[in-house]
Amino acid sequence: MCSWRECIAALVGVMALGSAAAQTYPGIGRPATKAEVAAWDIDVRPDFKGLPKGSGSVGQGQEVWEAKCASCHGVFGESNEVFMPLVGGTTAEDIKTGRVARLNDATFPGRTTLMKVSTVSTLWDYINRAMPWNAPKSLKTDEVYAVTAYLLSLGGIVPDDFTMSDANIADVQKRLPNRNGVTTAHAMWPGKSLGKASPPDVKATACMHDCDTEPKVASLLPDFARNNNGNLAEQQRLVGPQRGVDTTRPPGARREGPITVAATPSQAPAASGAAPALALLKKYSCTACHGMEQKLVGPGFKQIAAKYAGRGDAQDHLAGKIKAGGQGVWGPIPMPAQPLPDADLKTLATWLATGAASR
Repeated sequence: MCSWRECIAALVGVMALGSAAAQTYPGIGRPATKAEVAAWDIDVRPDFKGLPKGSGSVGQGQEVWEAKCASCHGVFGESNEVFMPLVGGTTAEDIKTGRVARLNDATFPGRTTLMKVSTVSTLWDYINRAMPWNAPKSLKTDEVYAVTAYLLSLGGIVPDDFTMSDANIADVQKRLPNRNGVTTAHAMWPGKSLGKASPPDVKATACMHDCDTEPKVASLLPDFARNNNGNLAEQQRLVGPQRGVDTTRPPGARREGPITVAATPSQAPAASGAAPALALLKKYSCTACHGMEQKLVGPGFKQIAAKYAGRGDAQDHLAGKIKAGGQGVWGPIPMPAQPLPDADLKTLATWLATGAASR
């Protein structure tokens, strides 16, 4: 084991060797351009350093939300069986105090985003860099302001006619329900701009004796305790439809009554015929919203195959539905349009129309 200073010295030495190699051998590496640095330097700090200029209204945010966000997070931020709810659990009193009371209430059934987040910059930054999940960093700056404003309006933090901008976002921060629920006095951020300076919370004193030999980290529910509190799968939480595991069955047991599709010999695909379609499901992240048999955000693939099994134009119909997206056939949550290449559309539509084989 090396000491902290020895490890740092070794790391500096390795970096120096890498730098020397780049200088010795032409063509290895180059300085990043300003444009390349700017493309990565997009983080927004809690003191709003790095926040670009722009603005967006709640009304504009609702339009973007319904087109690009509601399919996963619900029209009102309630989400679904897959994603945690964003809105709920906060009160007008929380907005006044800056502390969400229900975070200390063990009987409250869930924790939403607006209950936990303590800085508006966290919402803005995450939406900007990661949303929507199938096209991250595709939102324009004004759209990010608008979507953030709409989300905050759902929680009653800003009014429905509010327009948020770089000029007033600091005022919005003063209304965040859990803004006082986190401390900055821990020396994790340098300087005094983000809170009162304080000594580090880690002394970094090496013990180096009585060390555990290969610790085992595990999280499990003992068999004798699986159903002590009733079947978790049947207990719907009050904040968002969060489902638990079926505790009446042993770990890993399959659900009863899986949906199957009876295919005629002429319709049944070859054993290896499903492989191209299964590869496309993985490539386009289709399984993030659809299970093979069960409904997640959208219906299971077997459910789709069963619904359209009797249609003569099933392949063309399904290809059109995938490409255009839609809403209302399987519930209120819309599916965004999927602009796939025609060959991939045909492969997926054929696979669904012939039974959605899993192997």
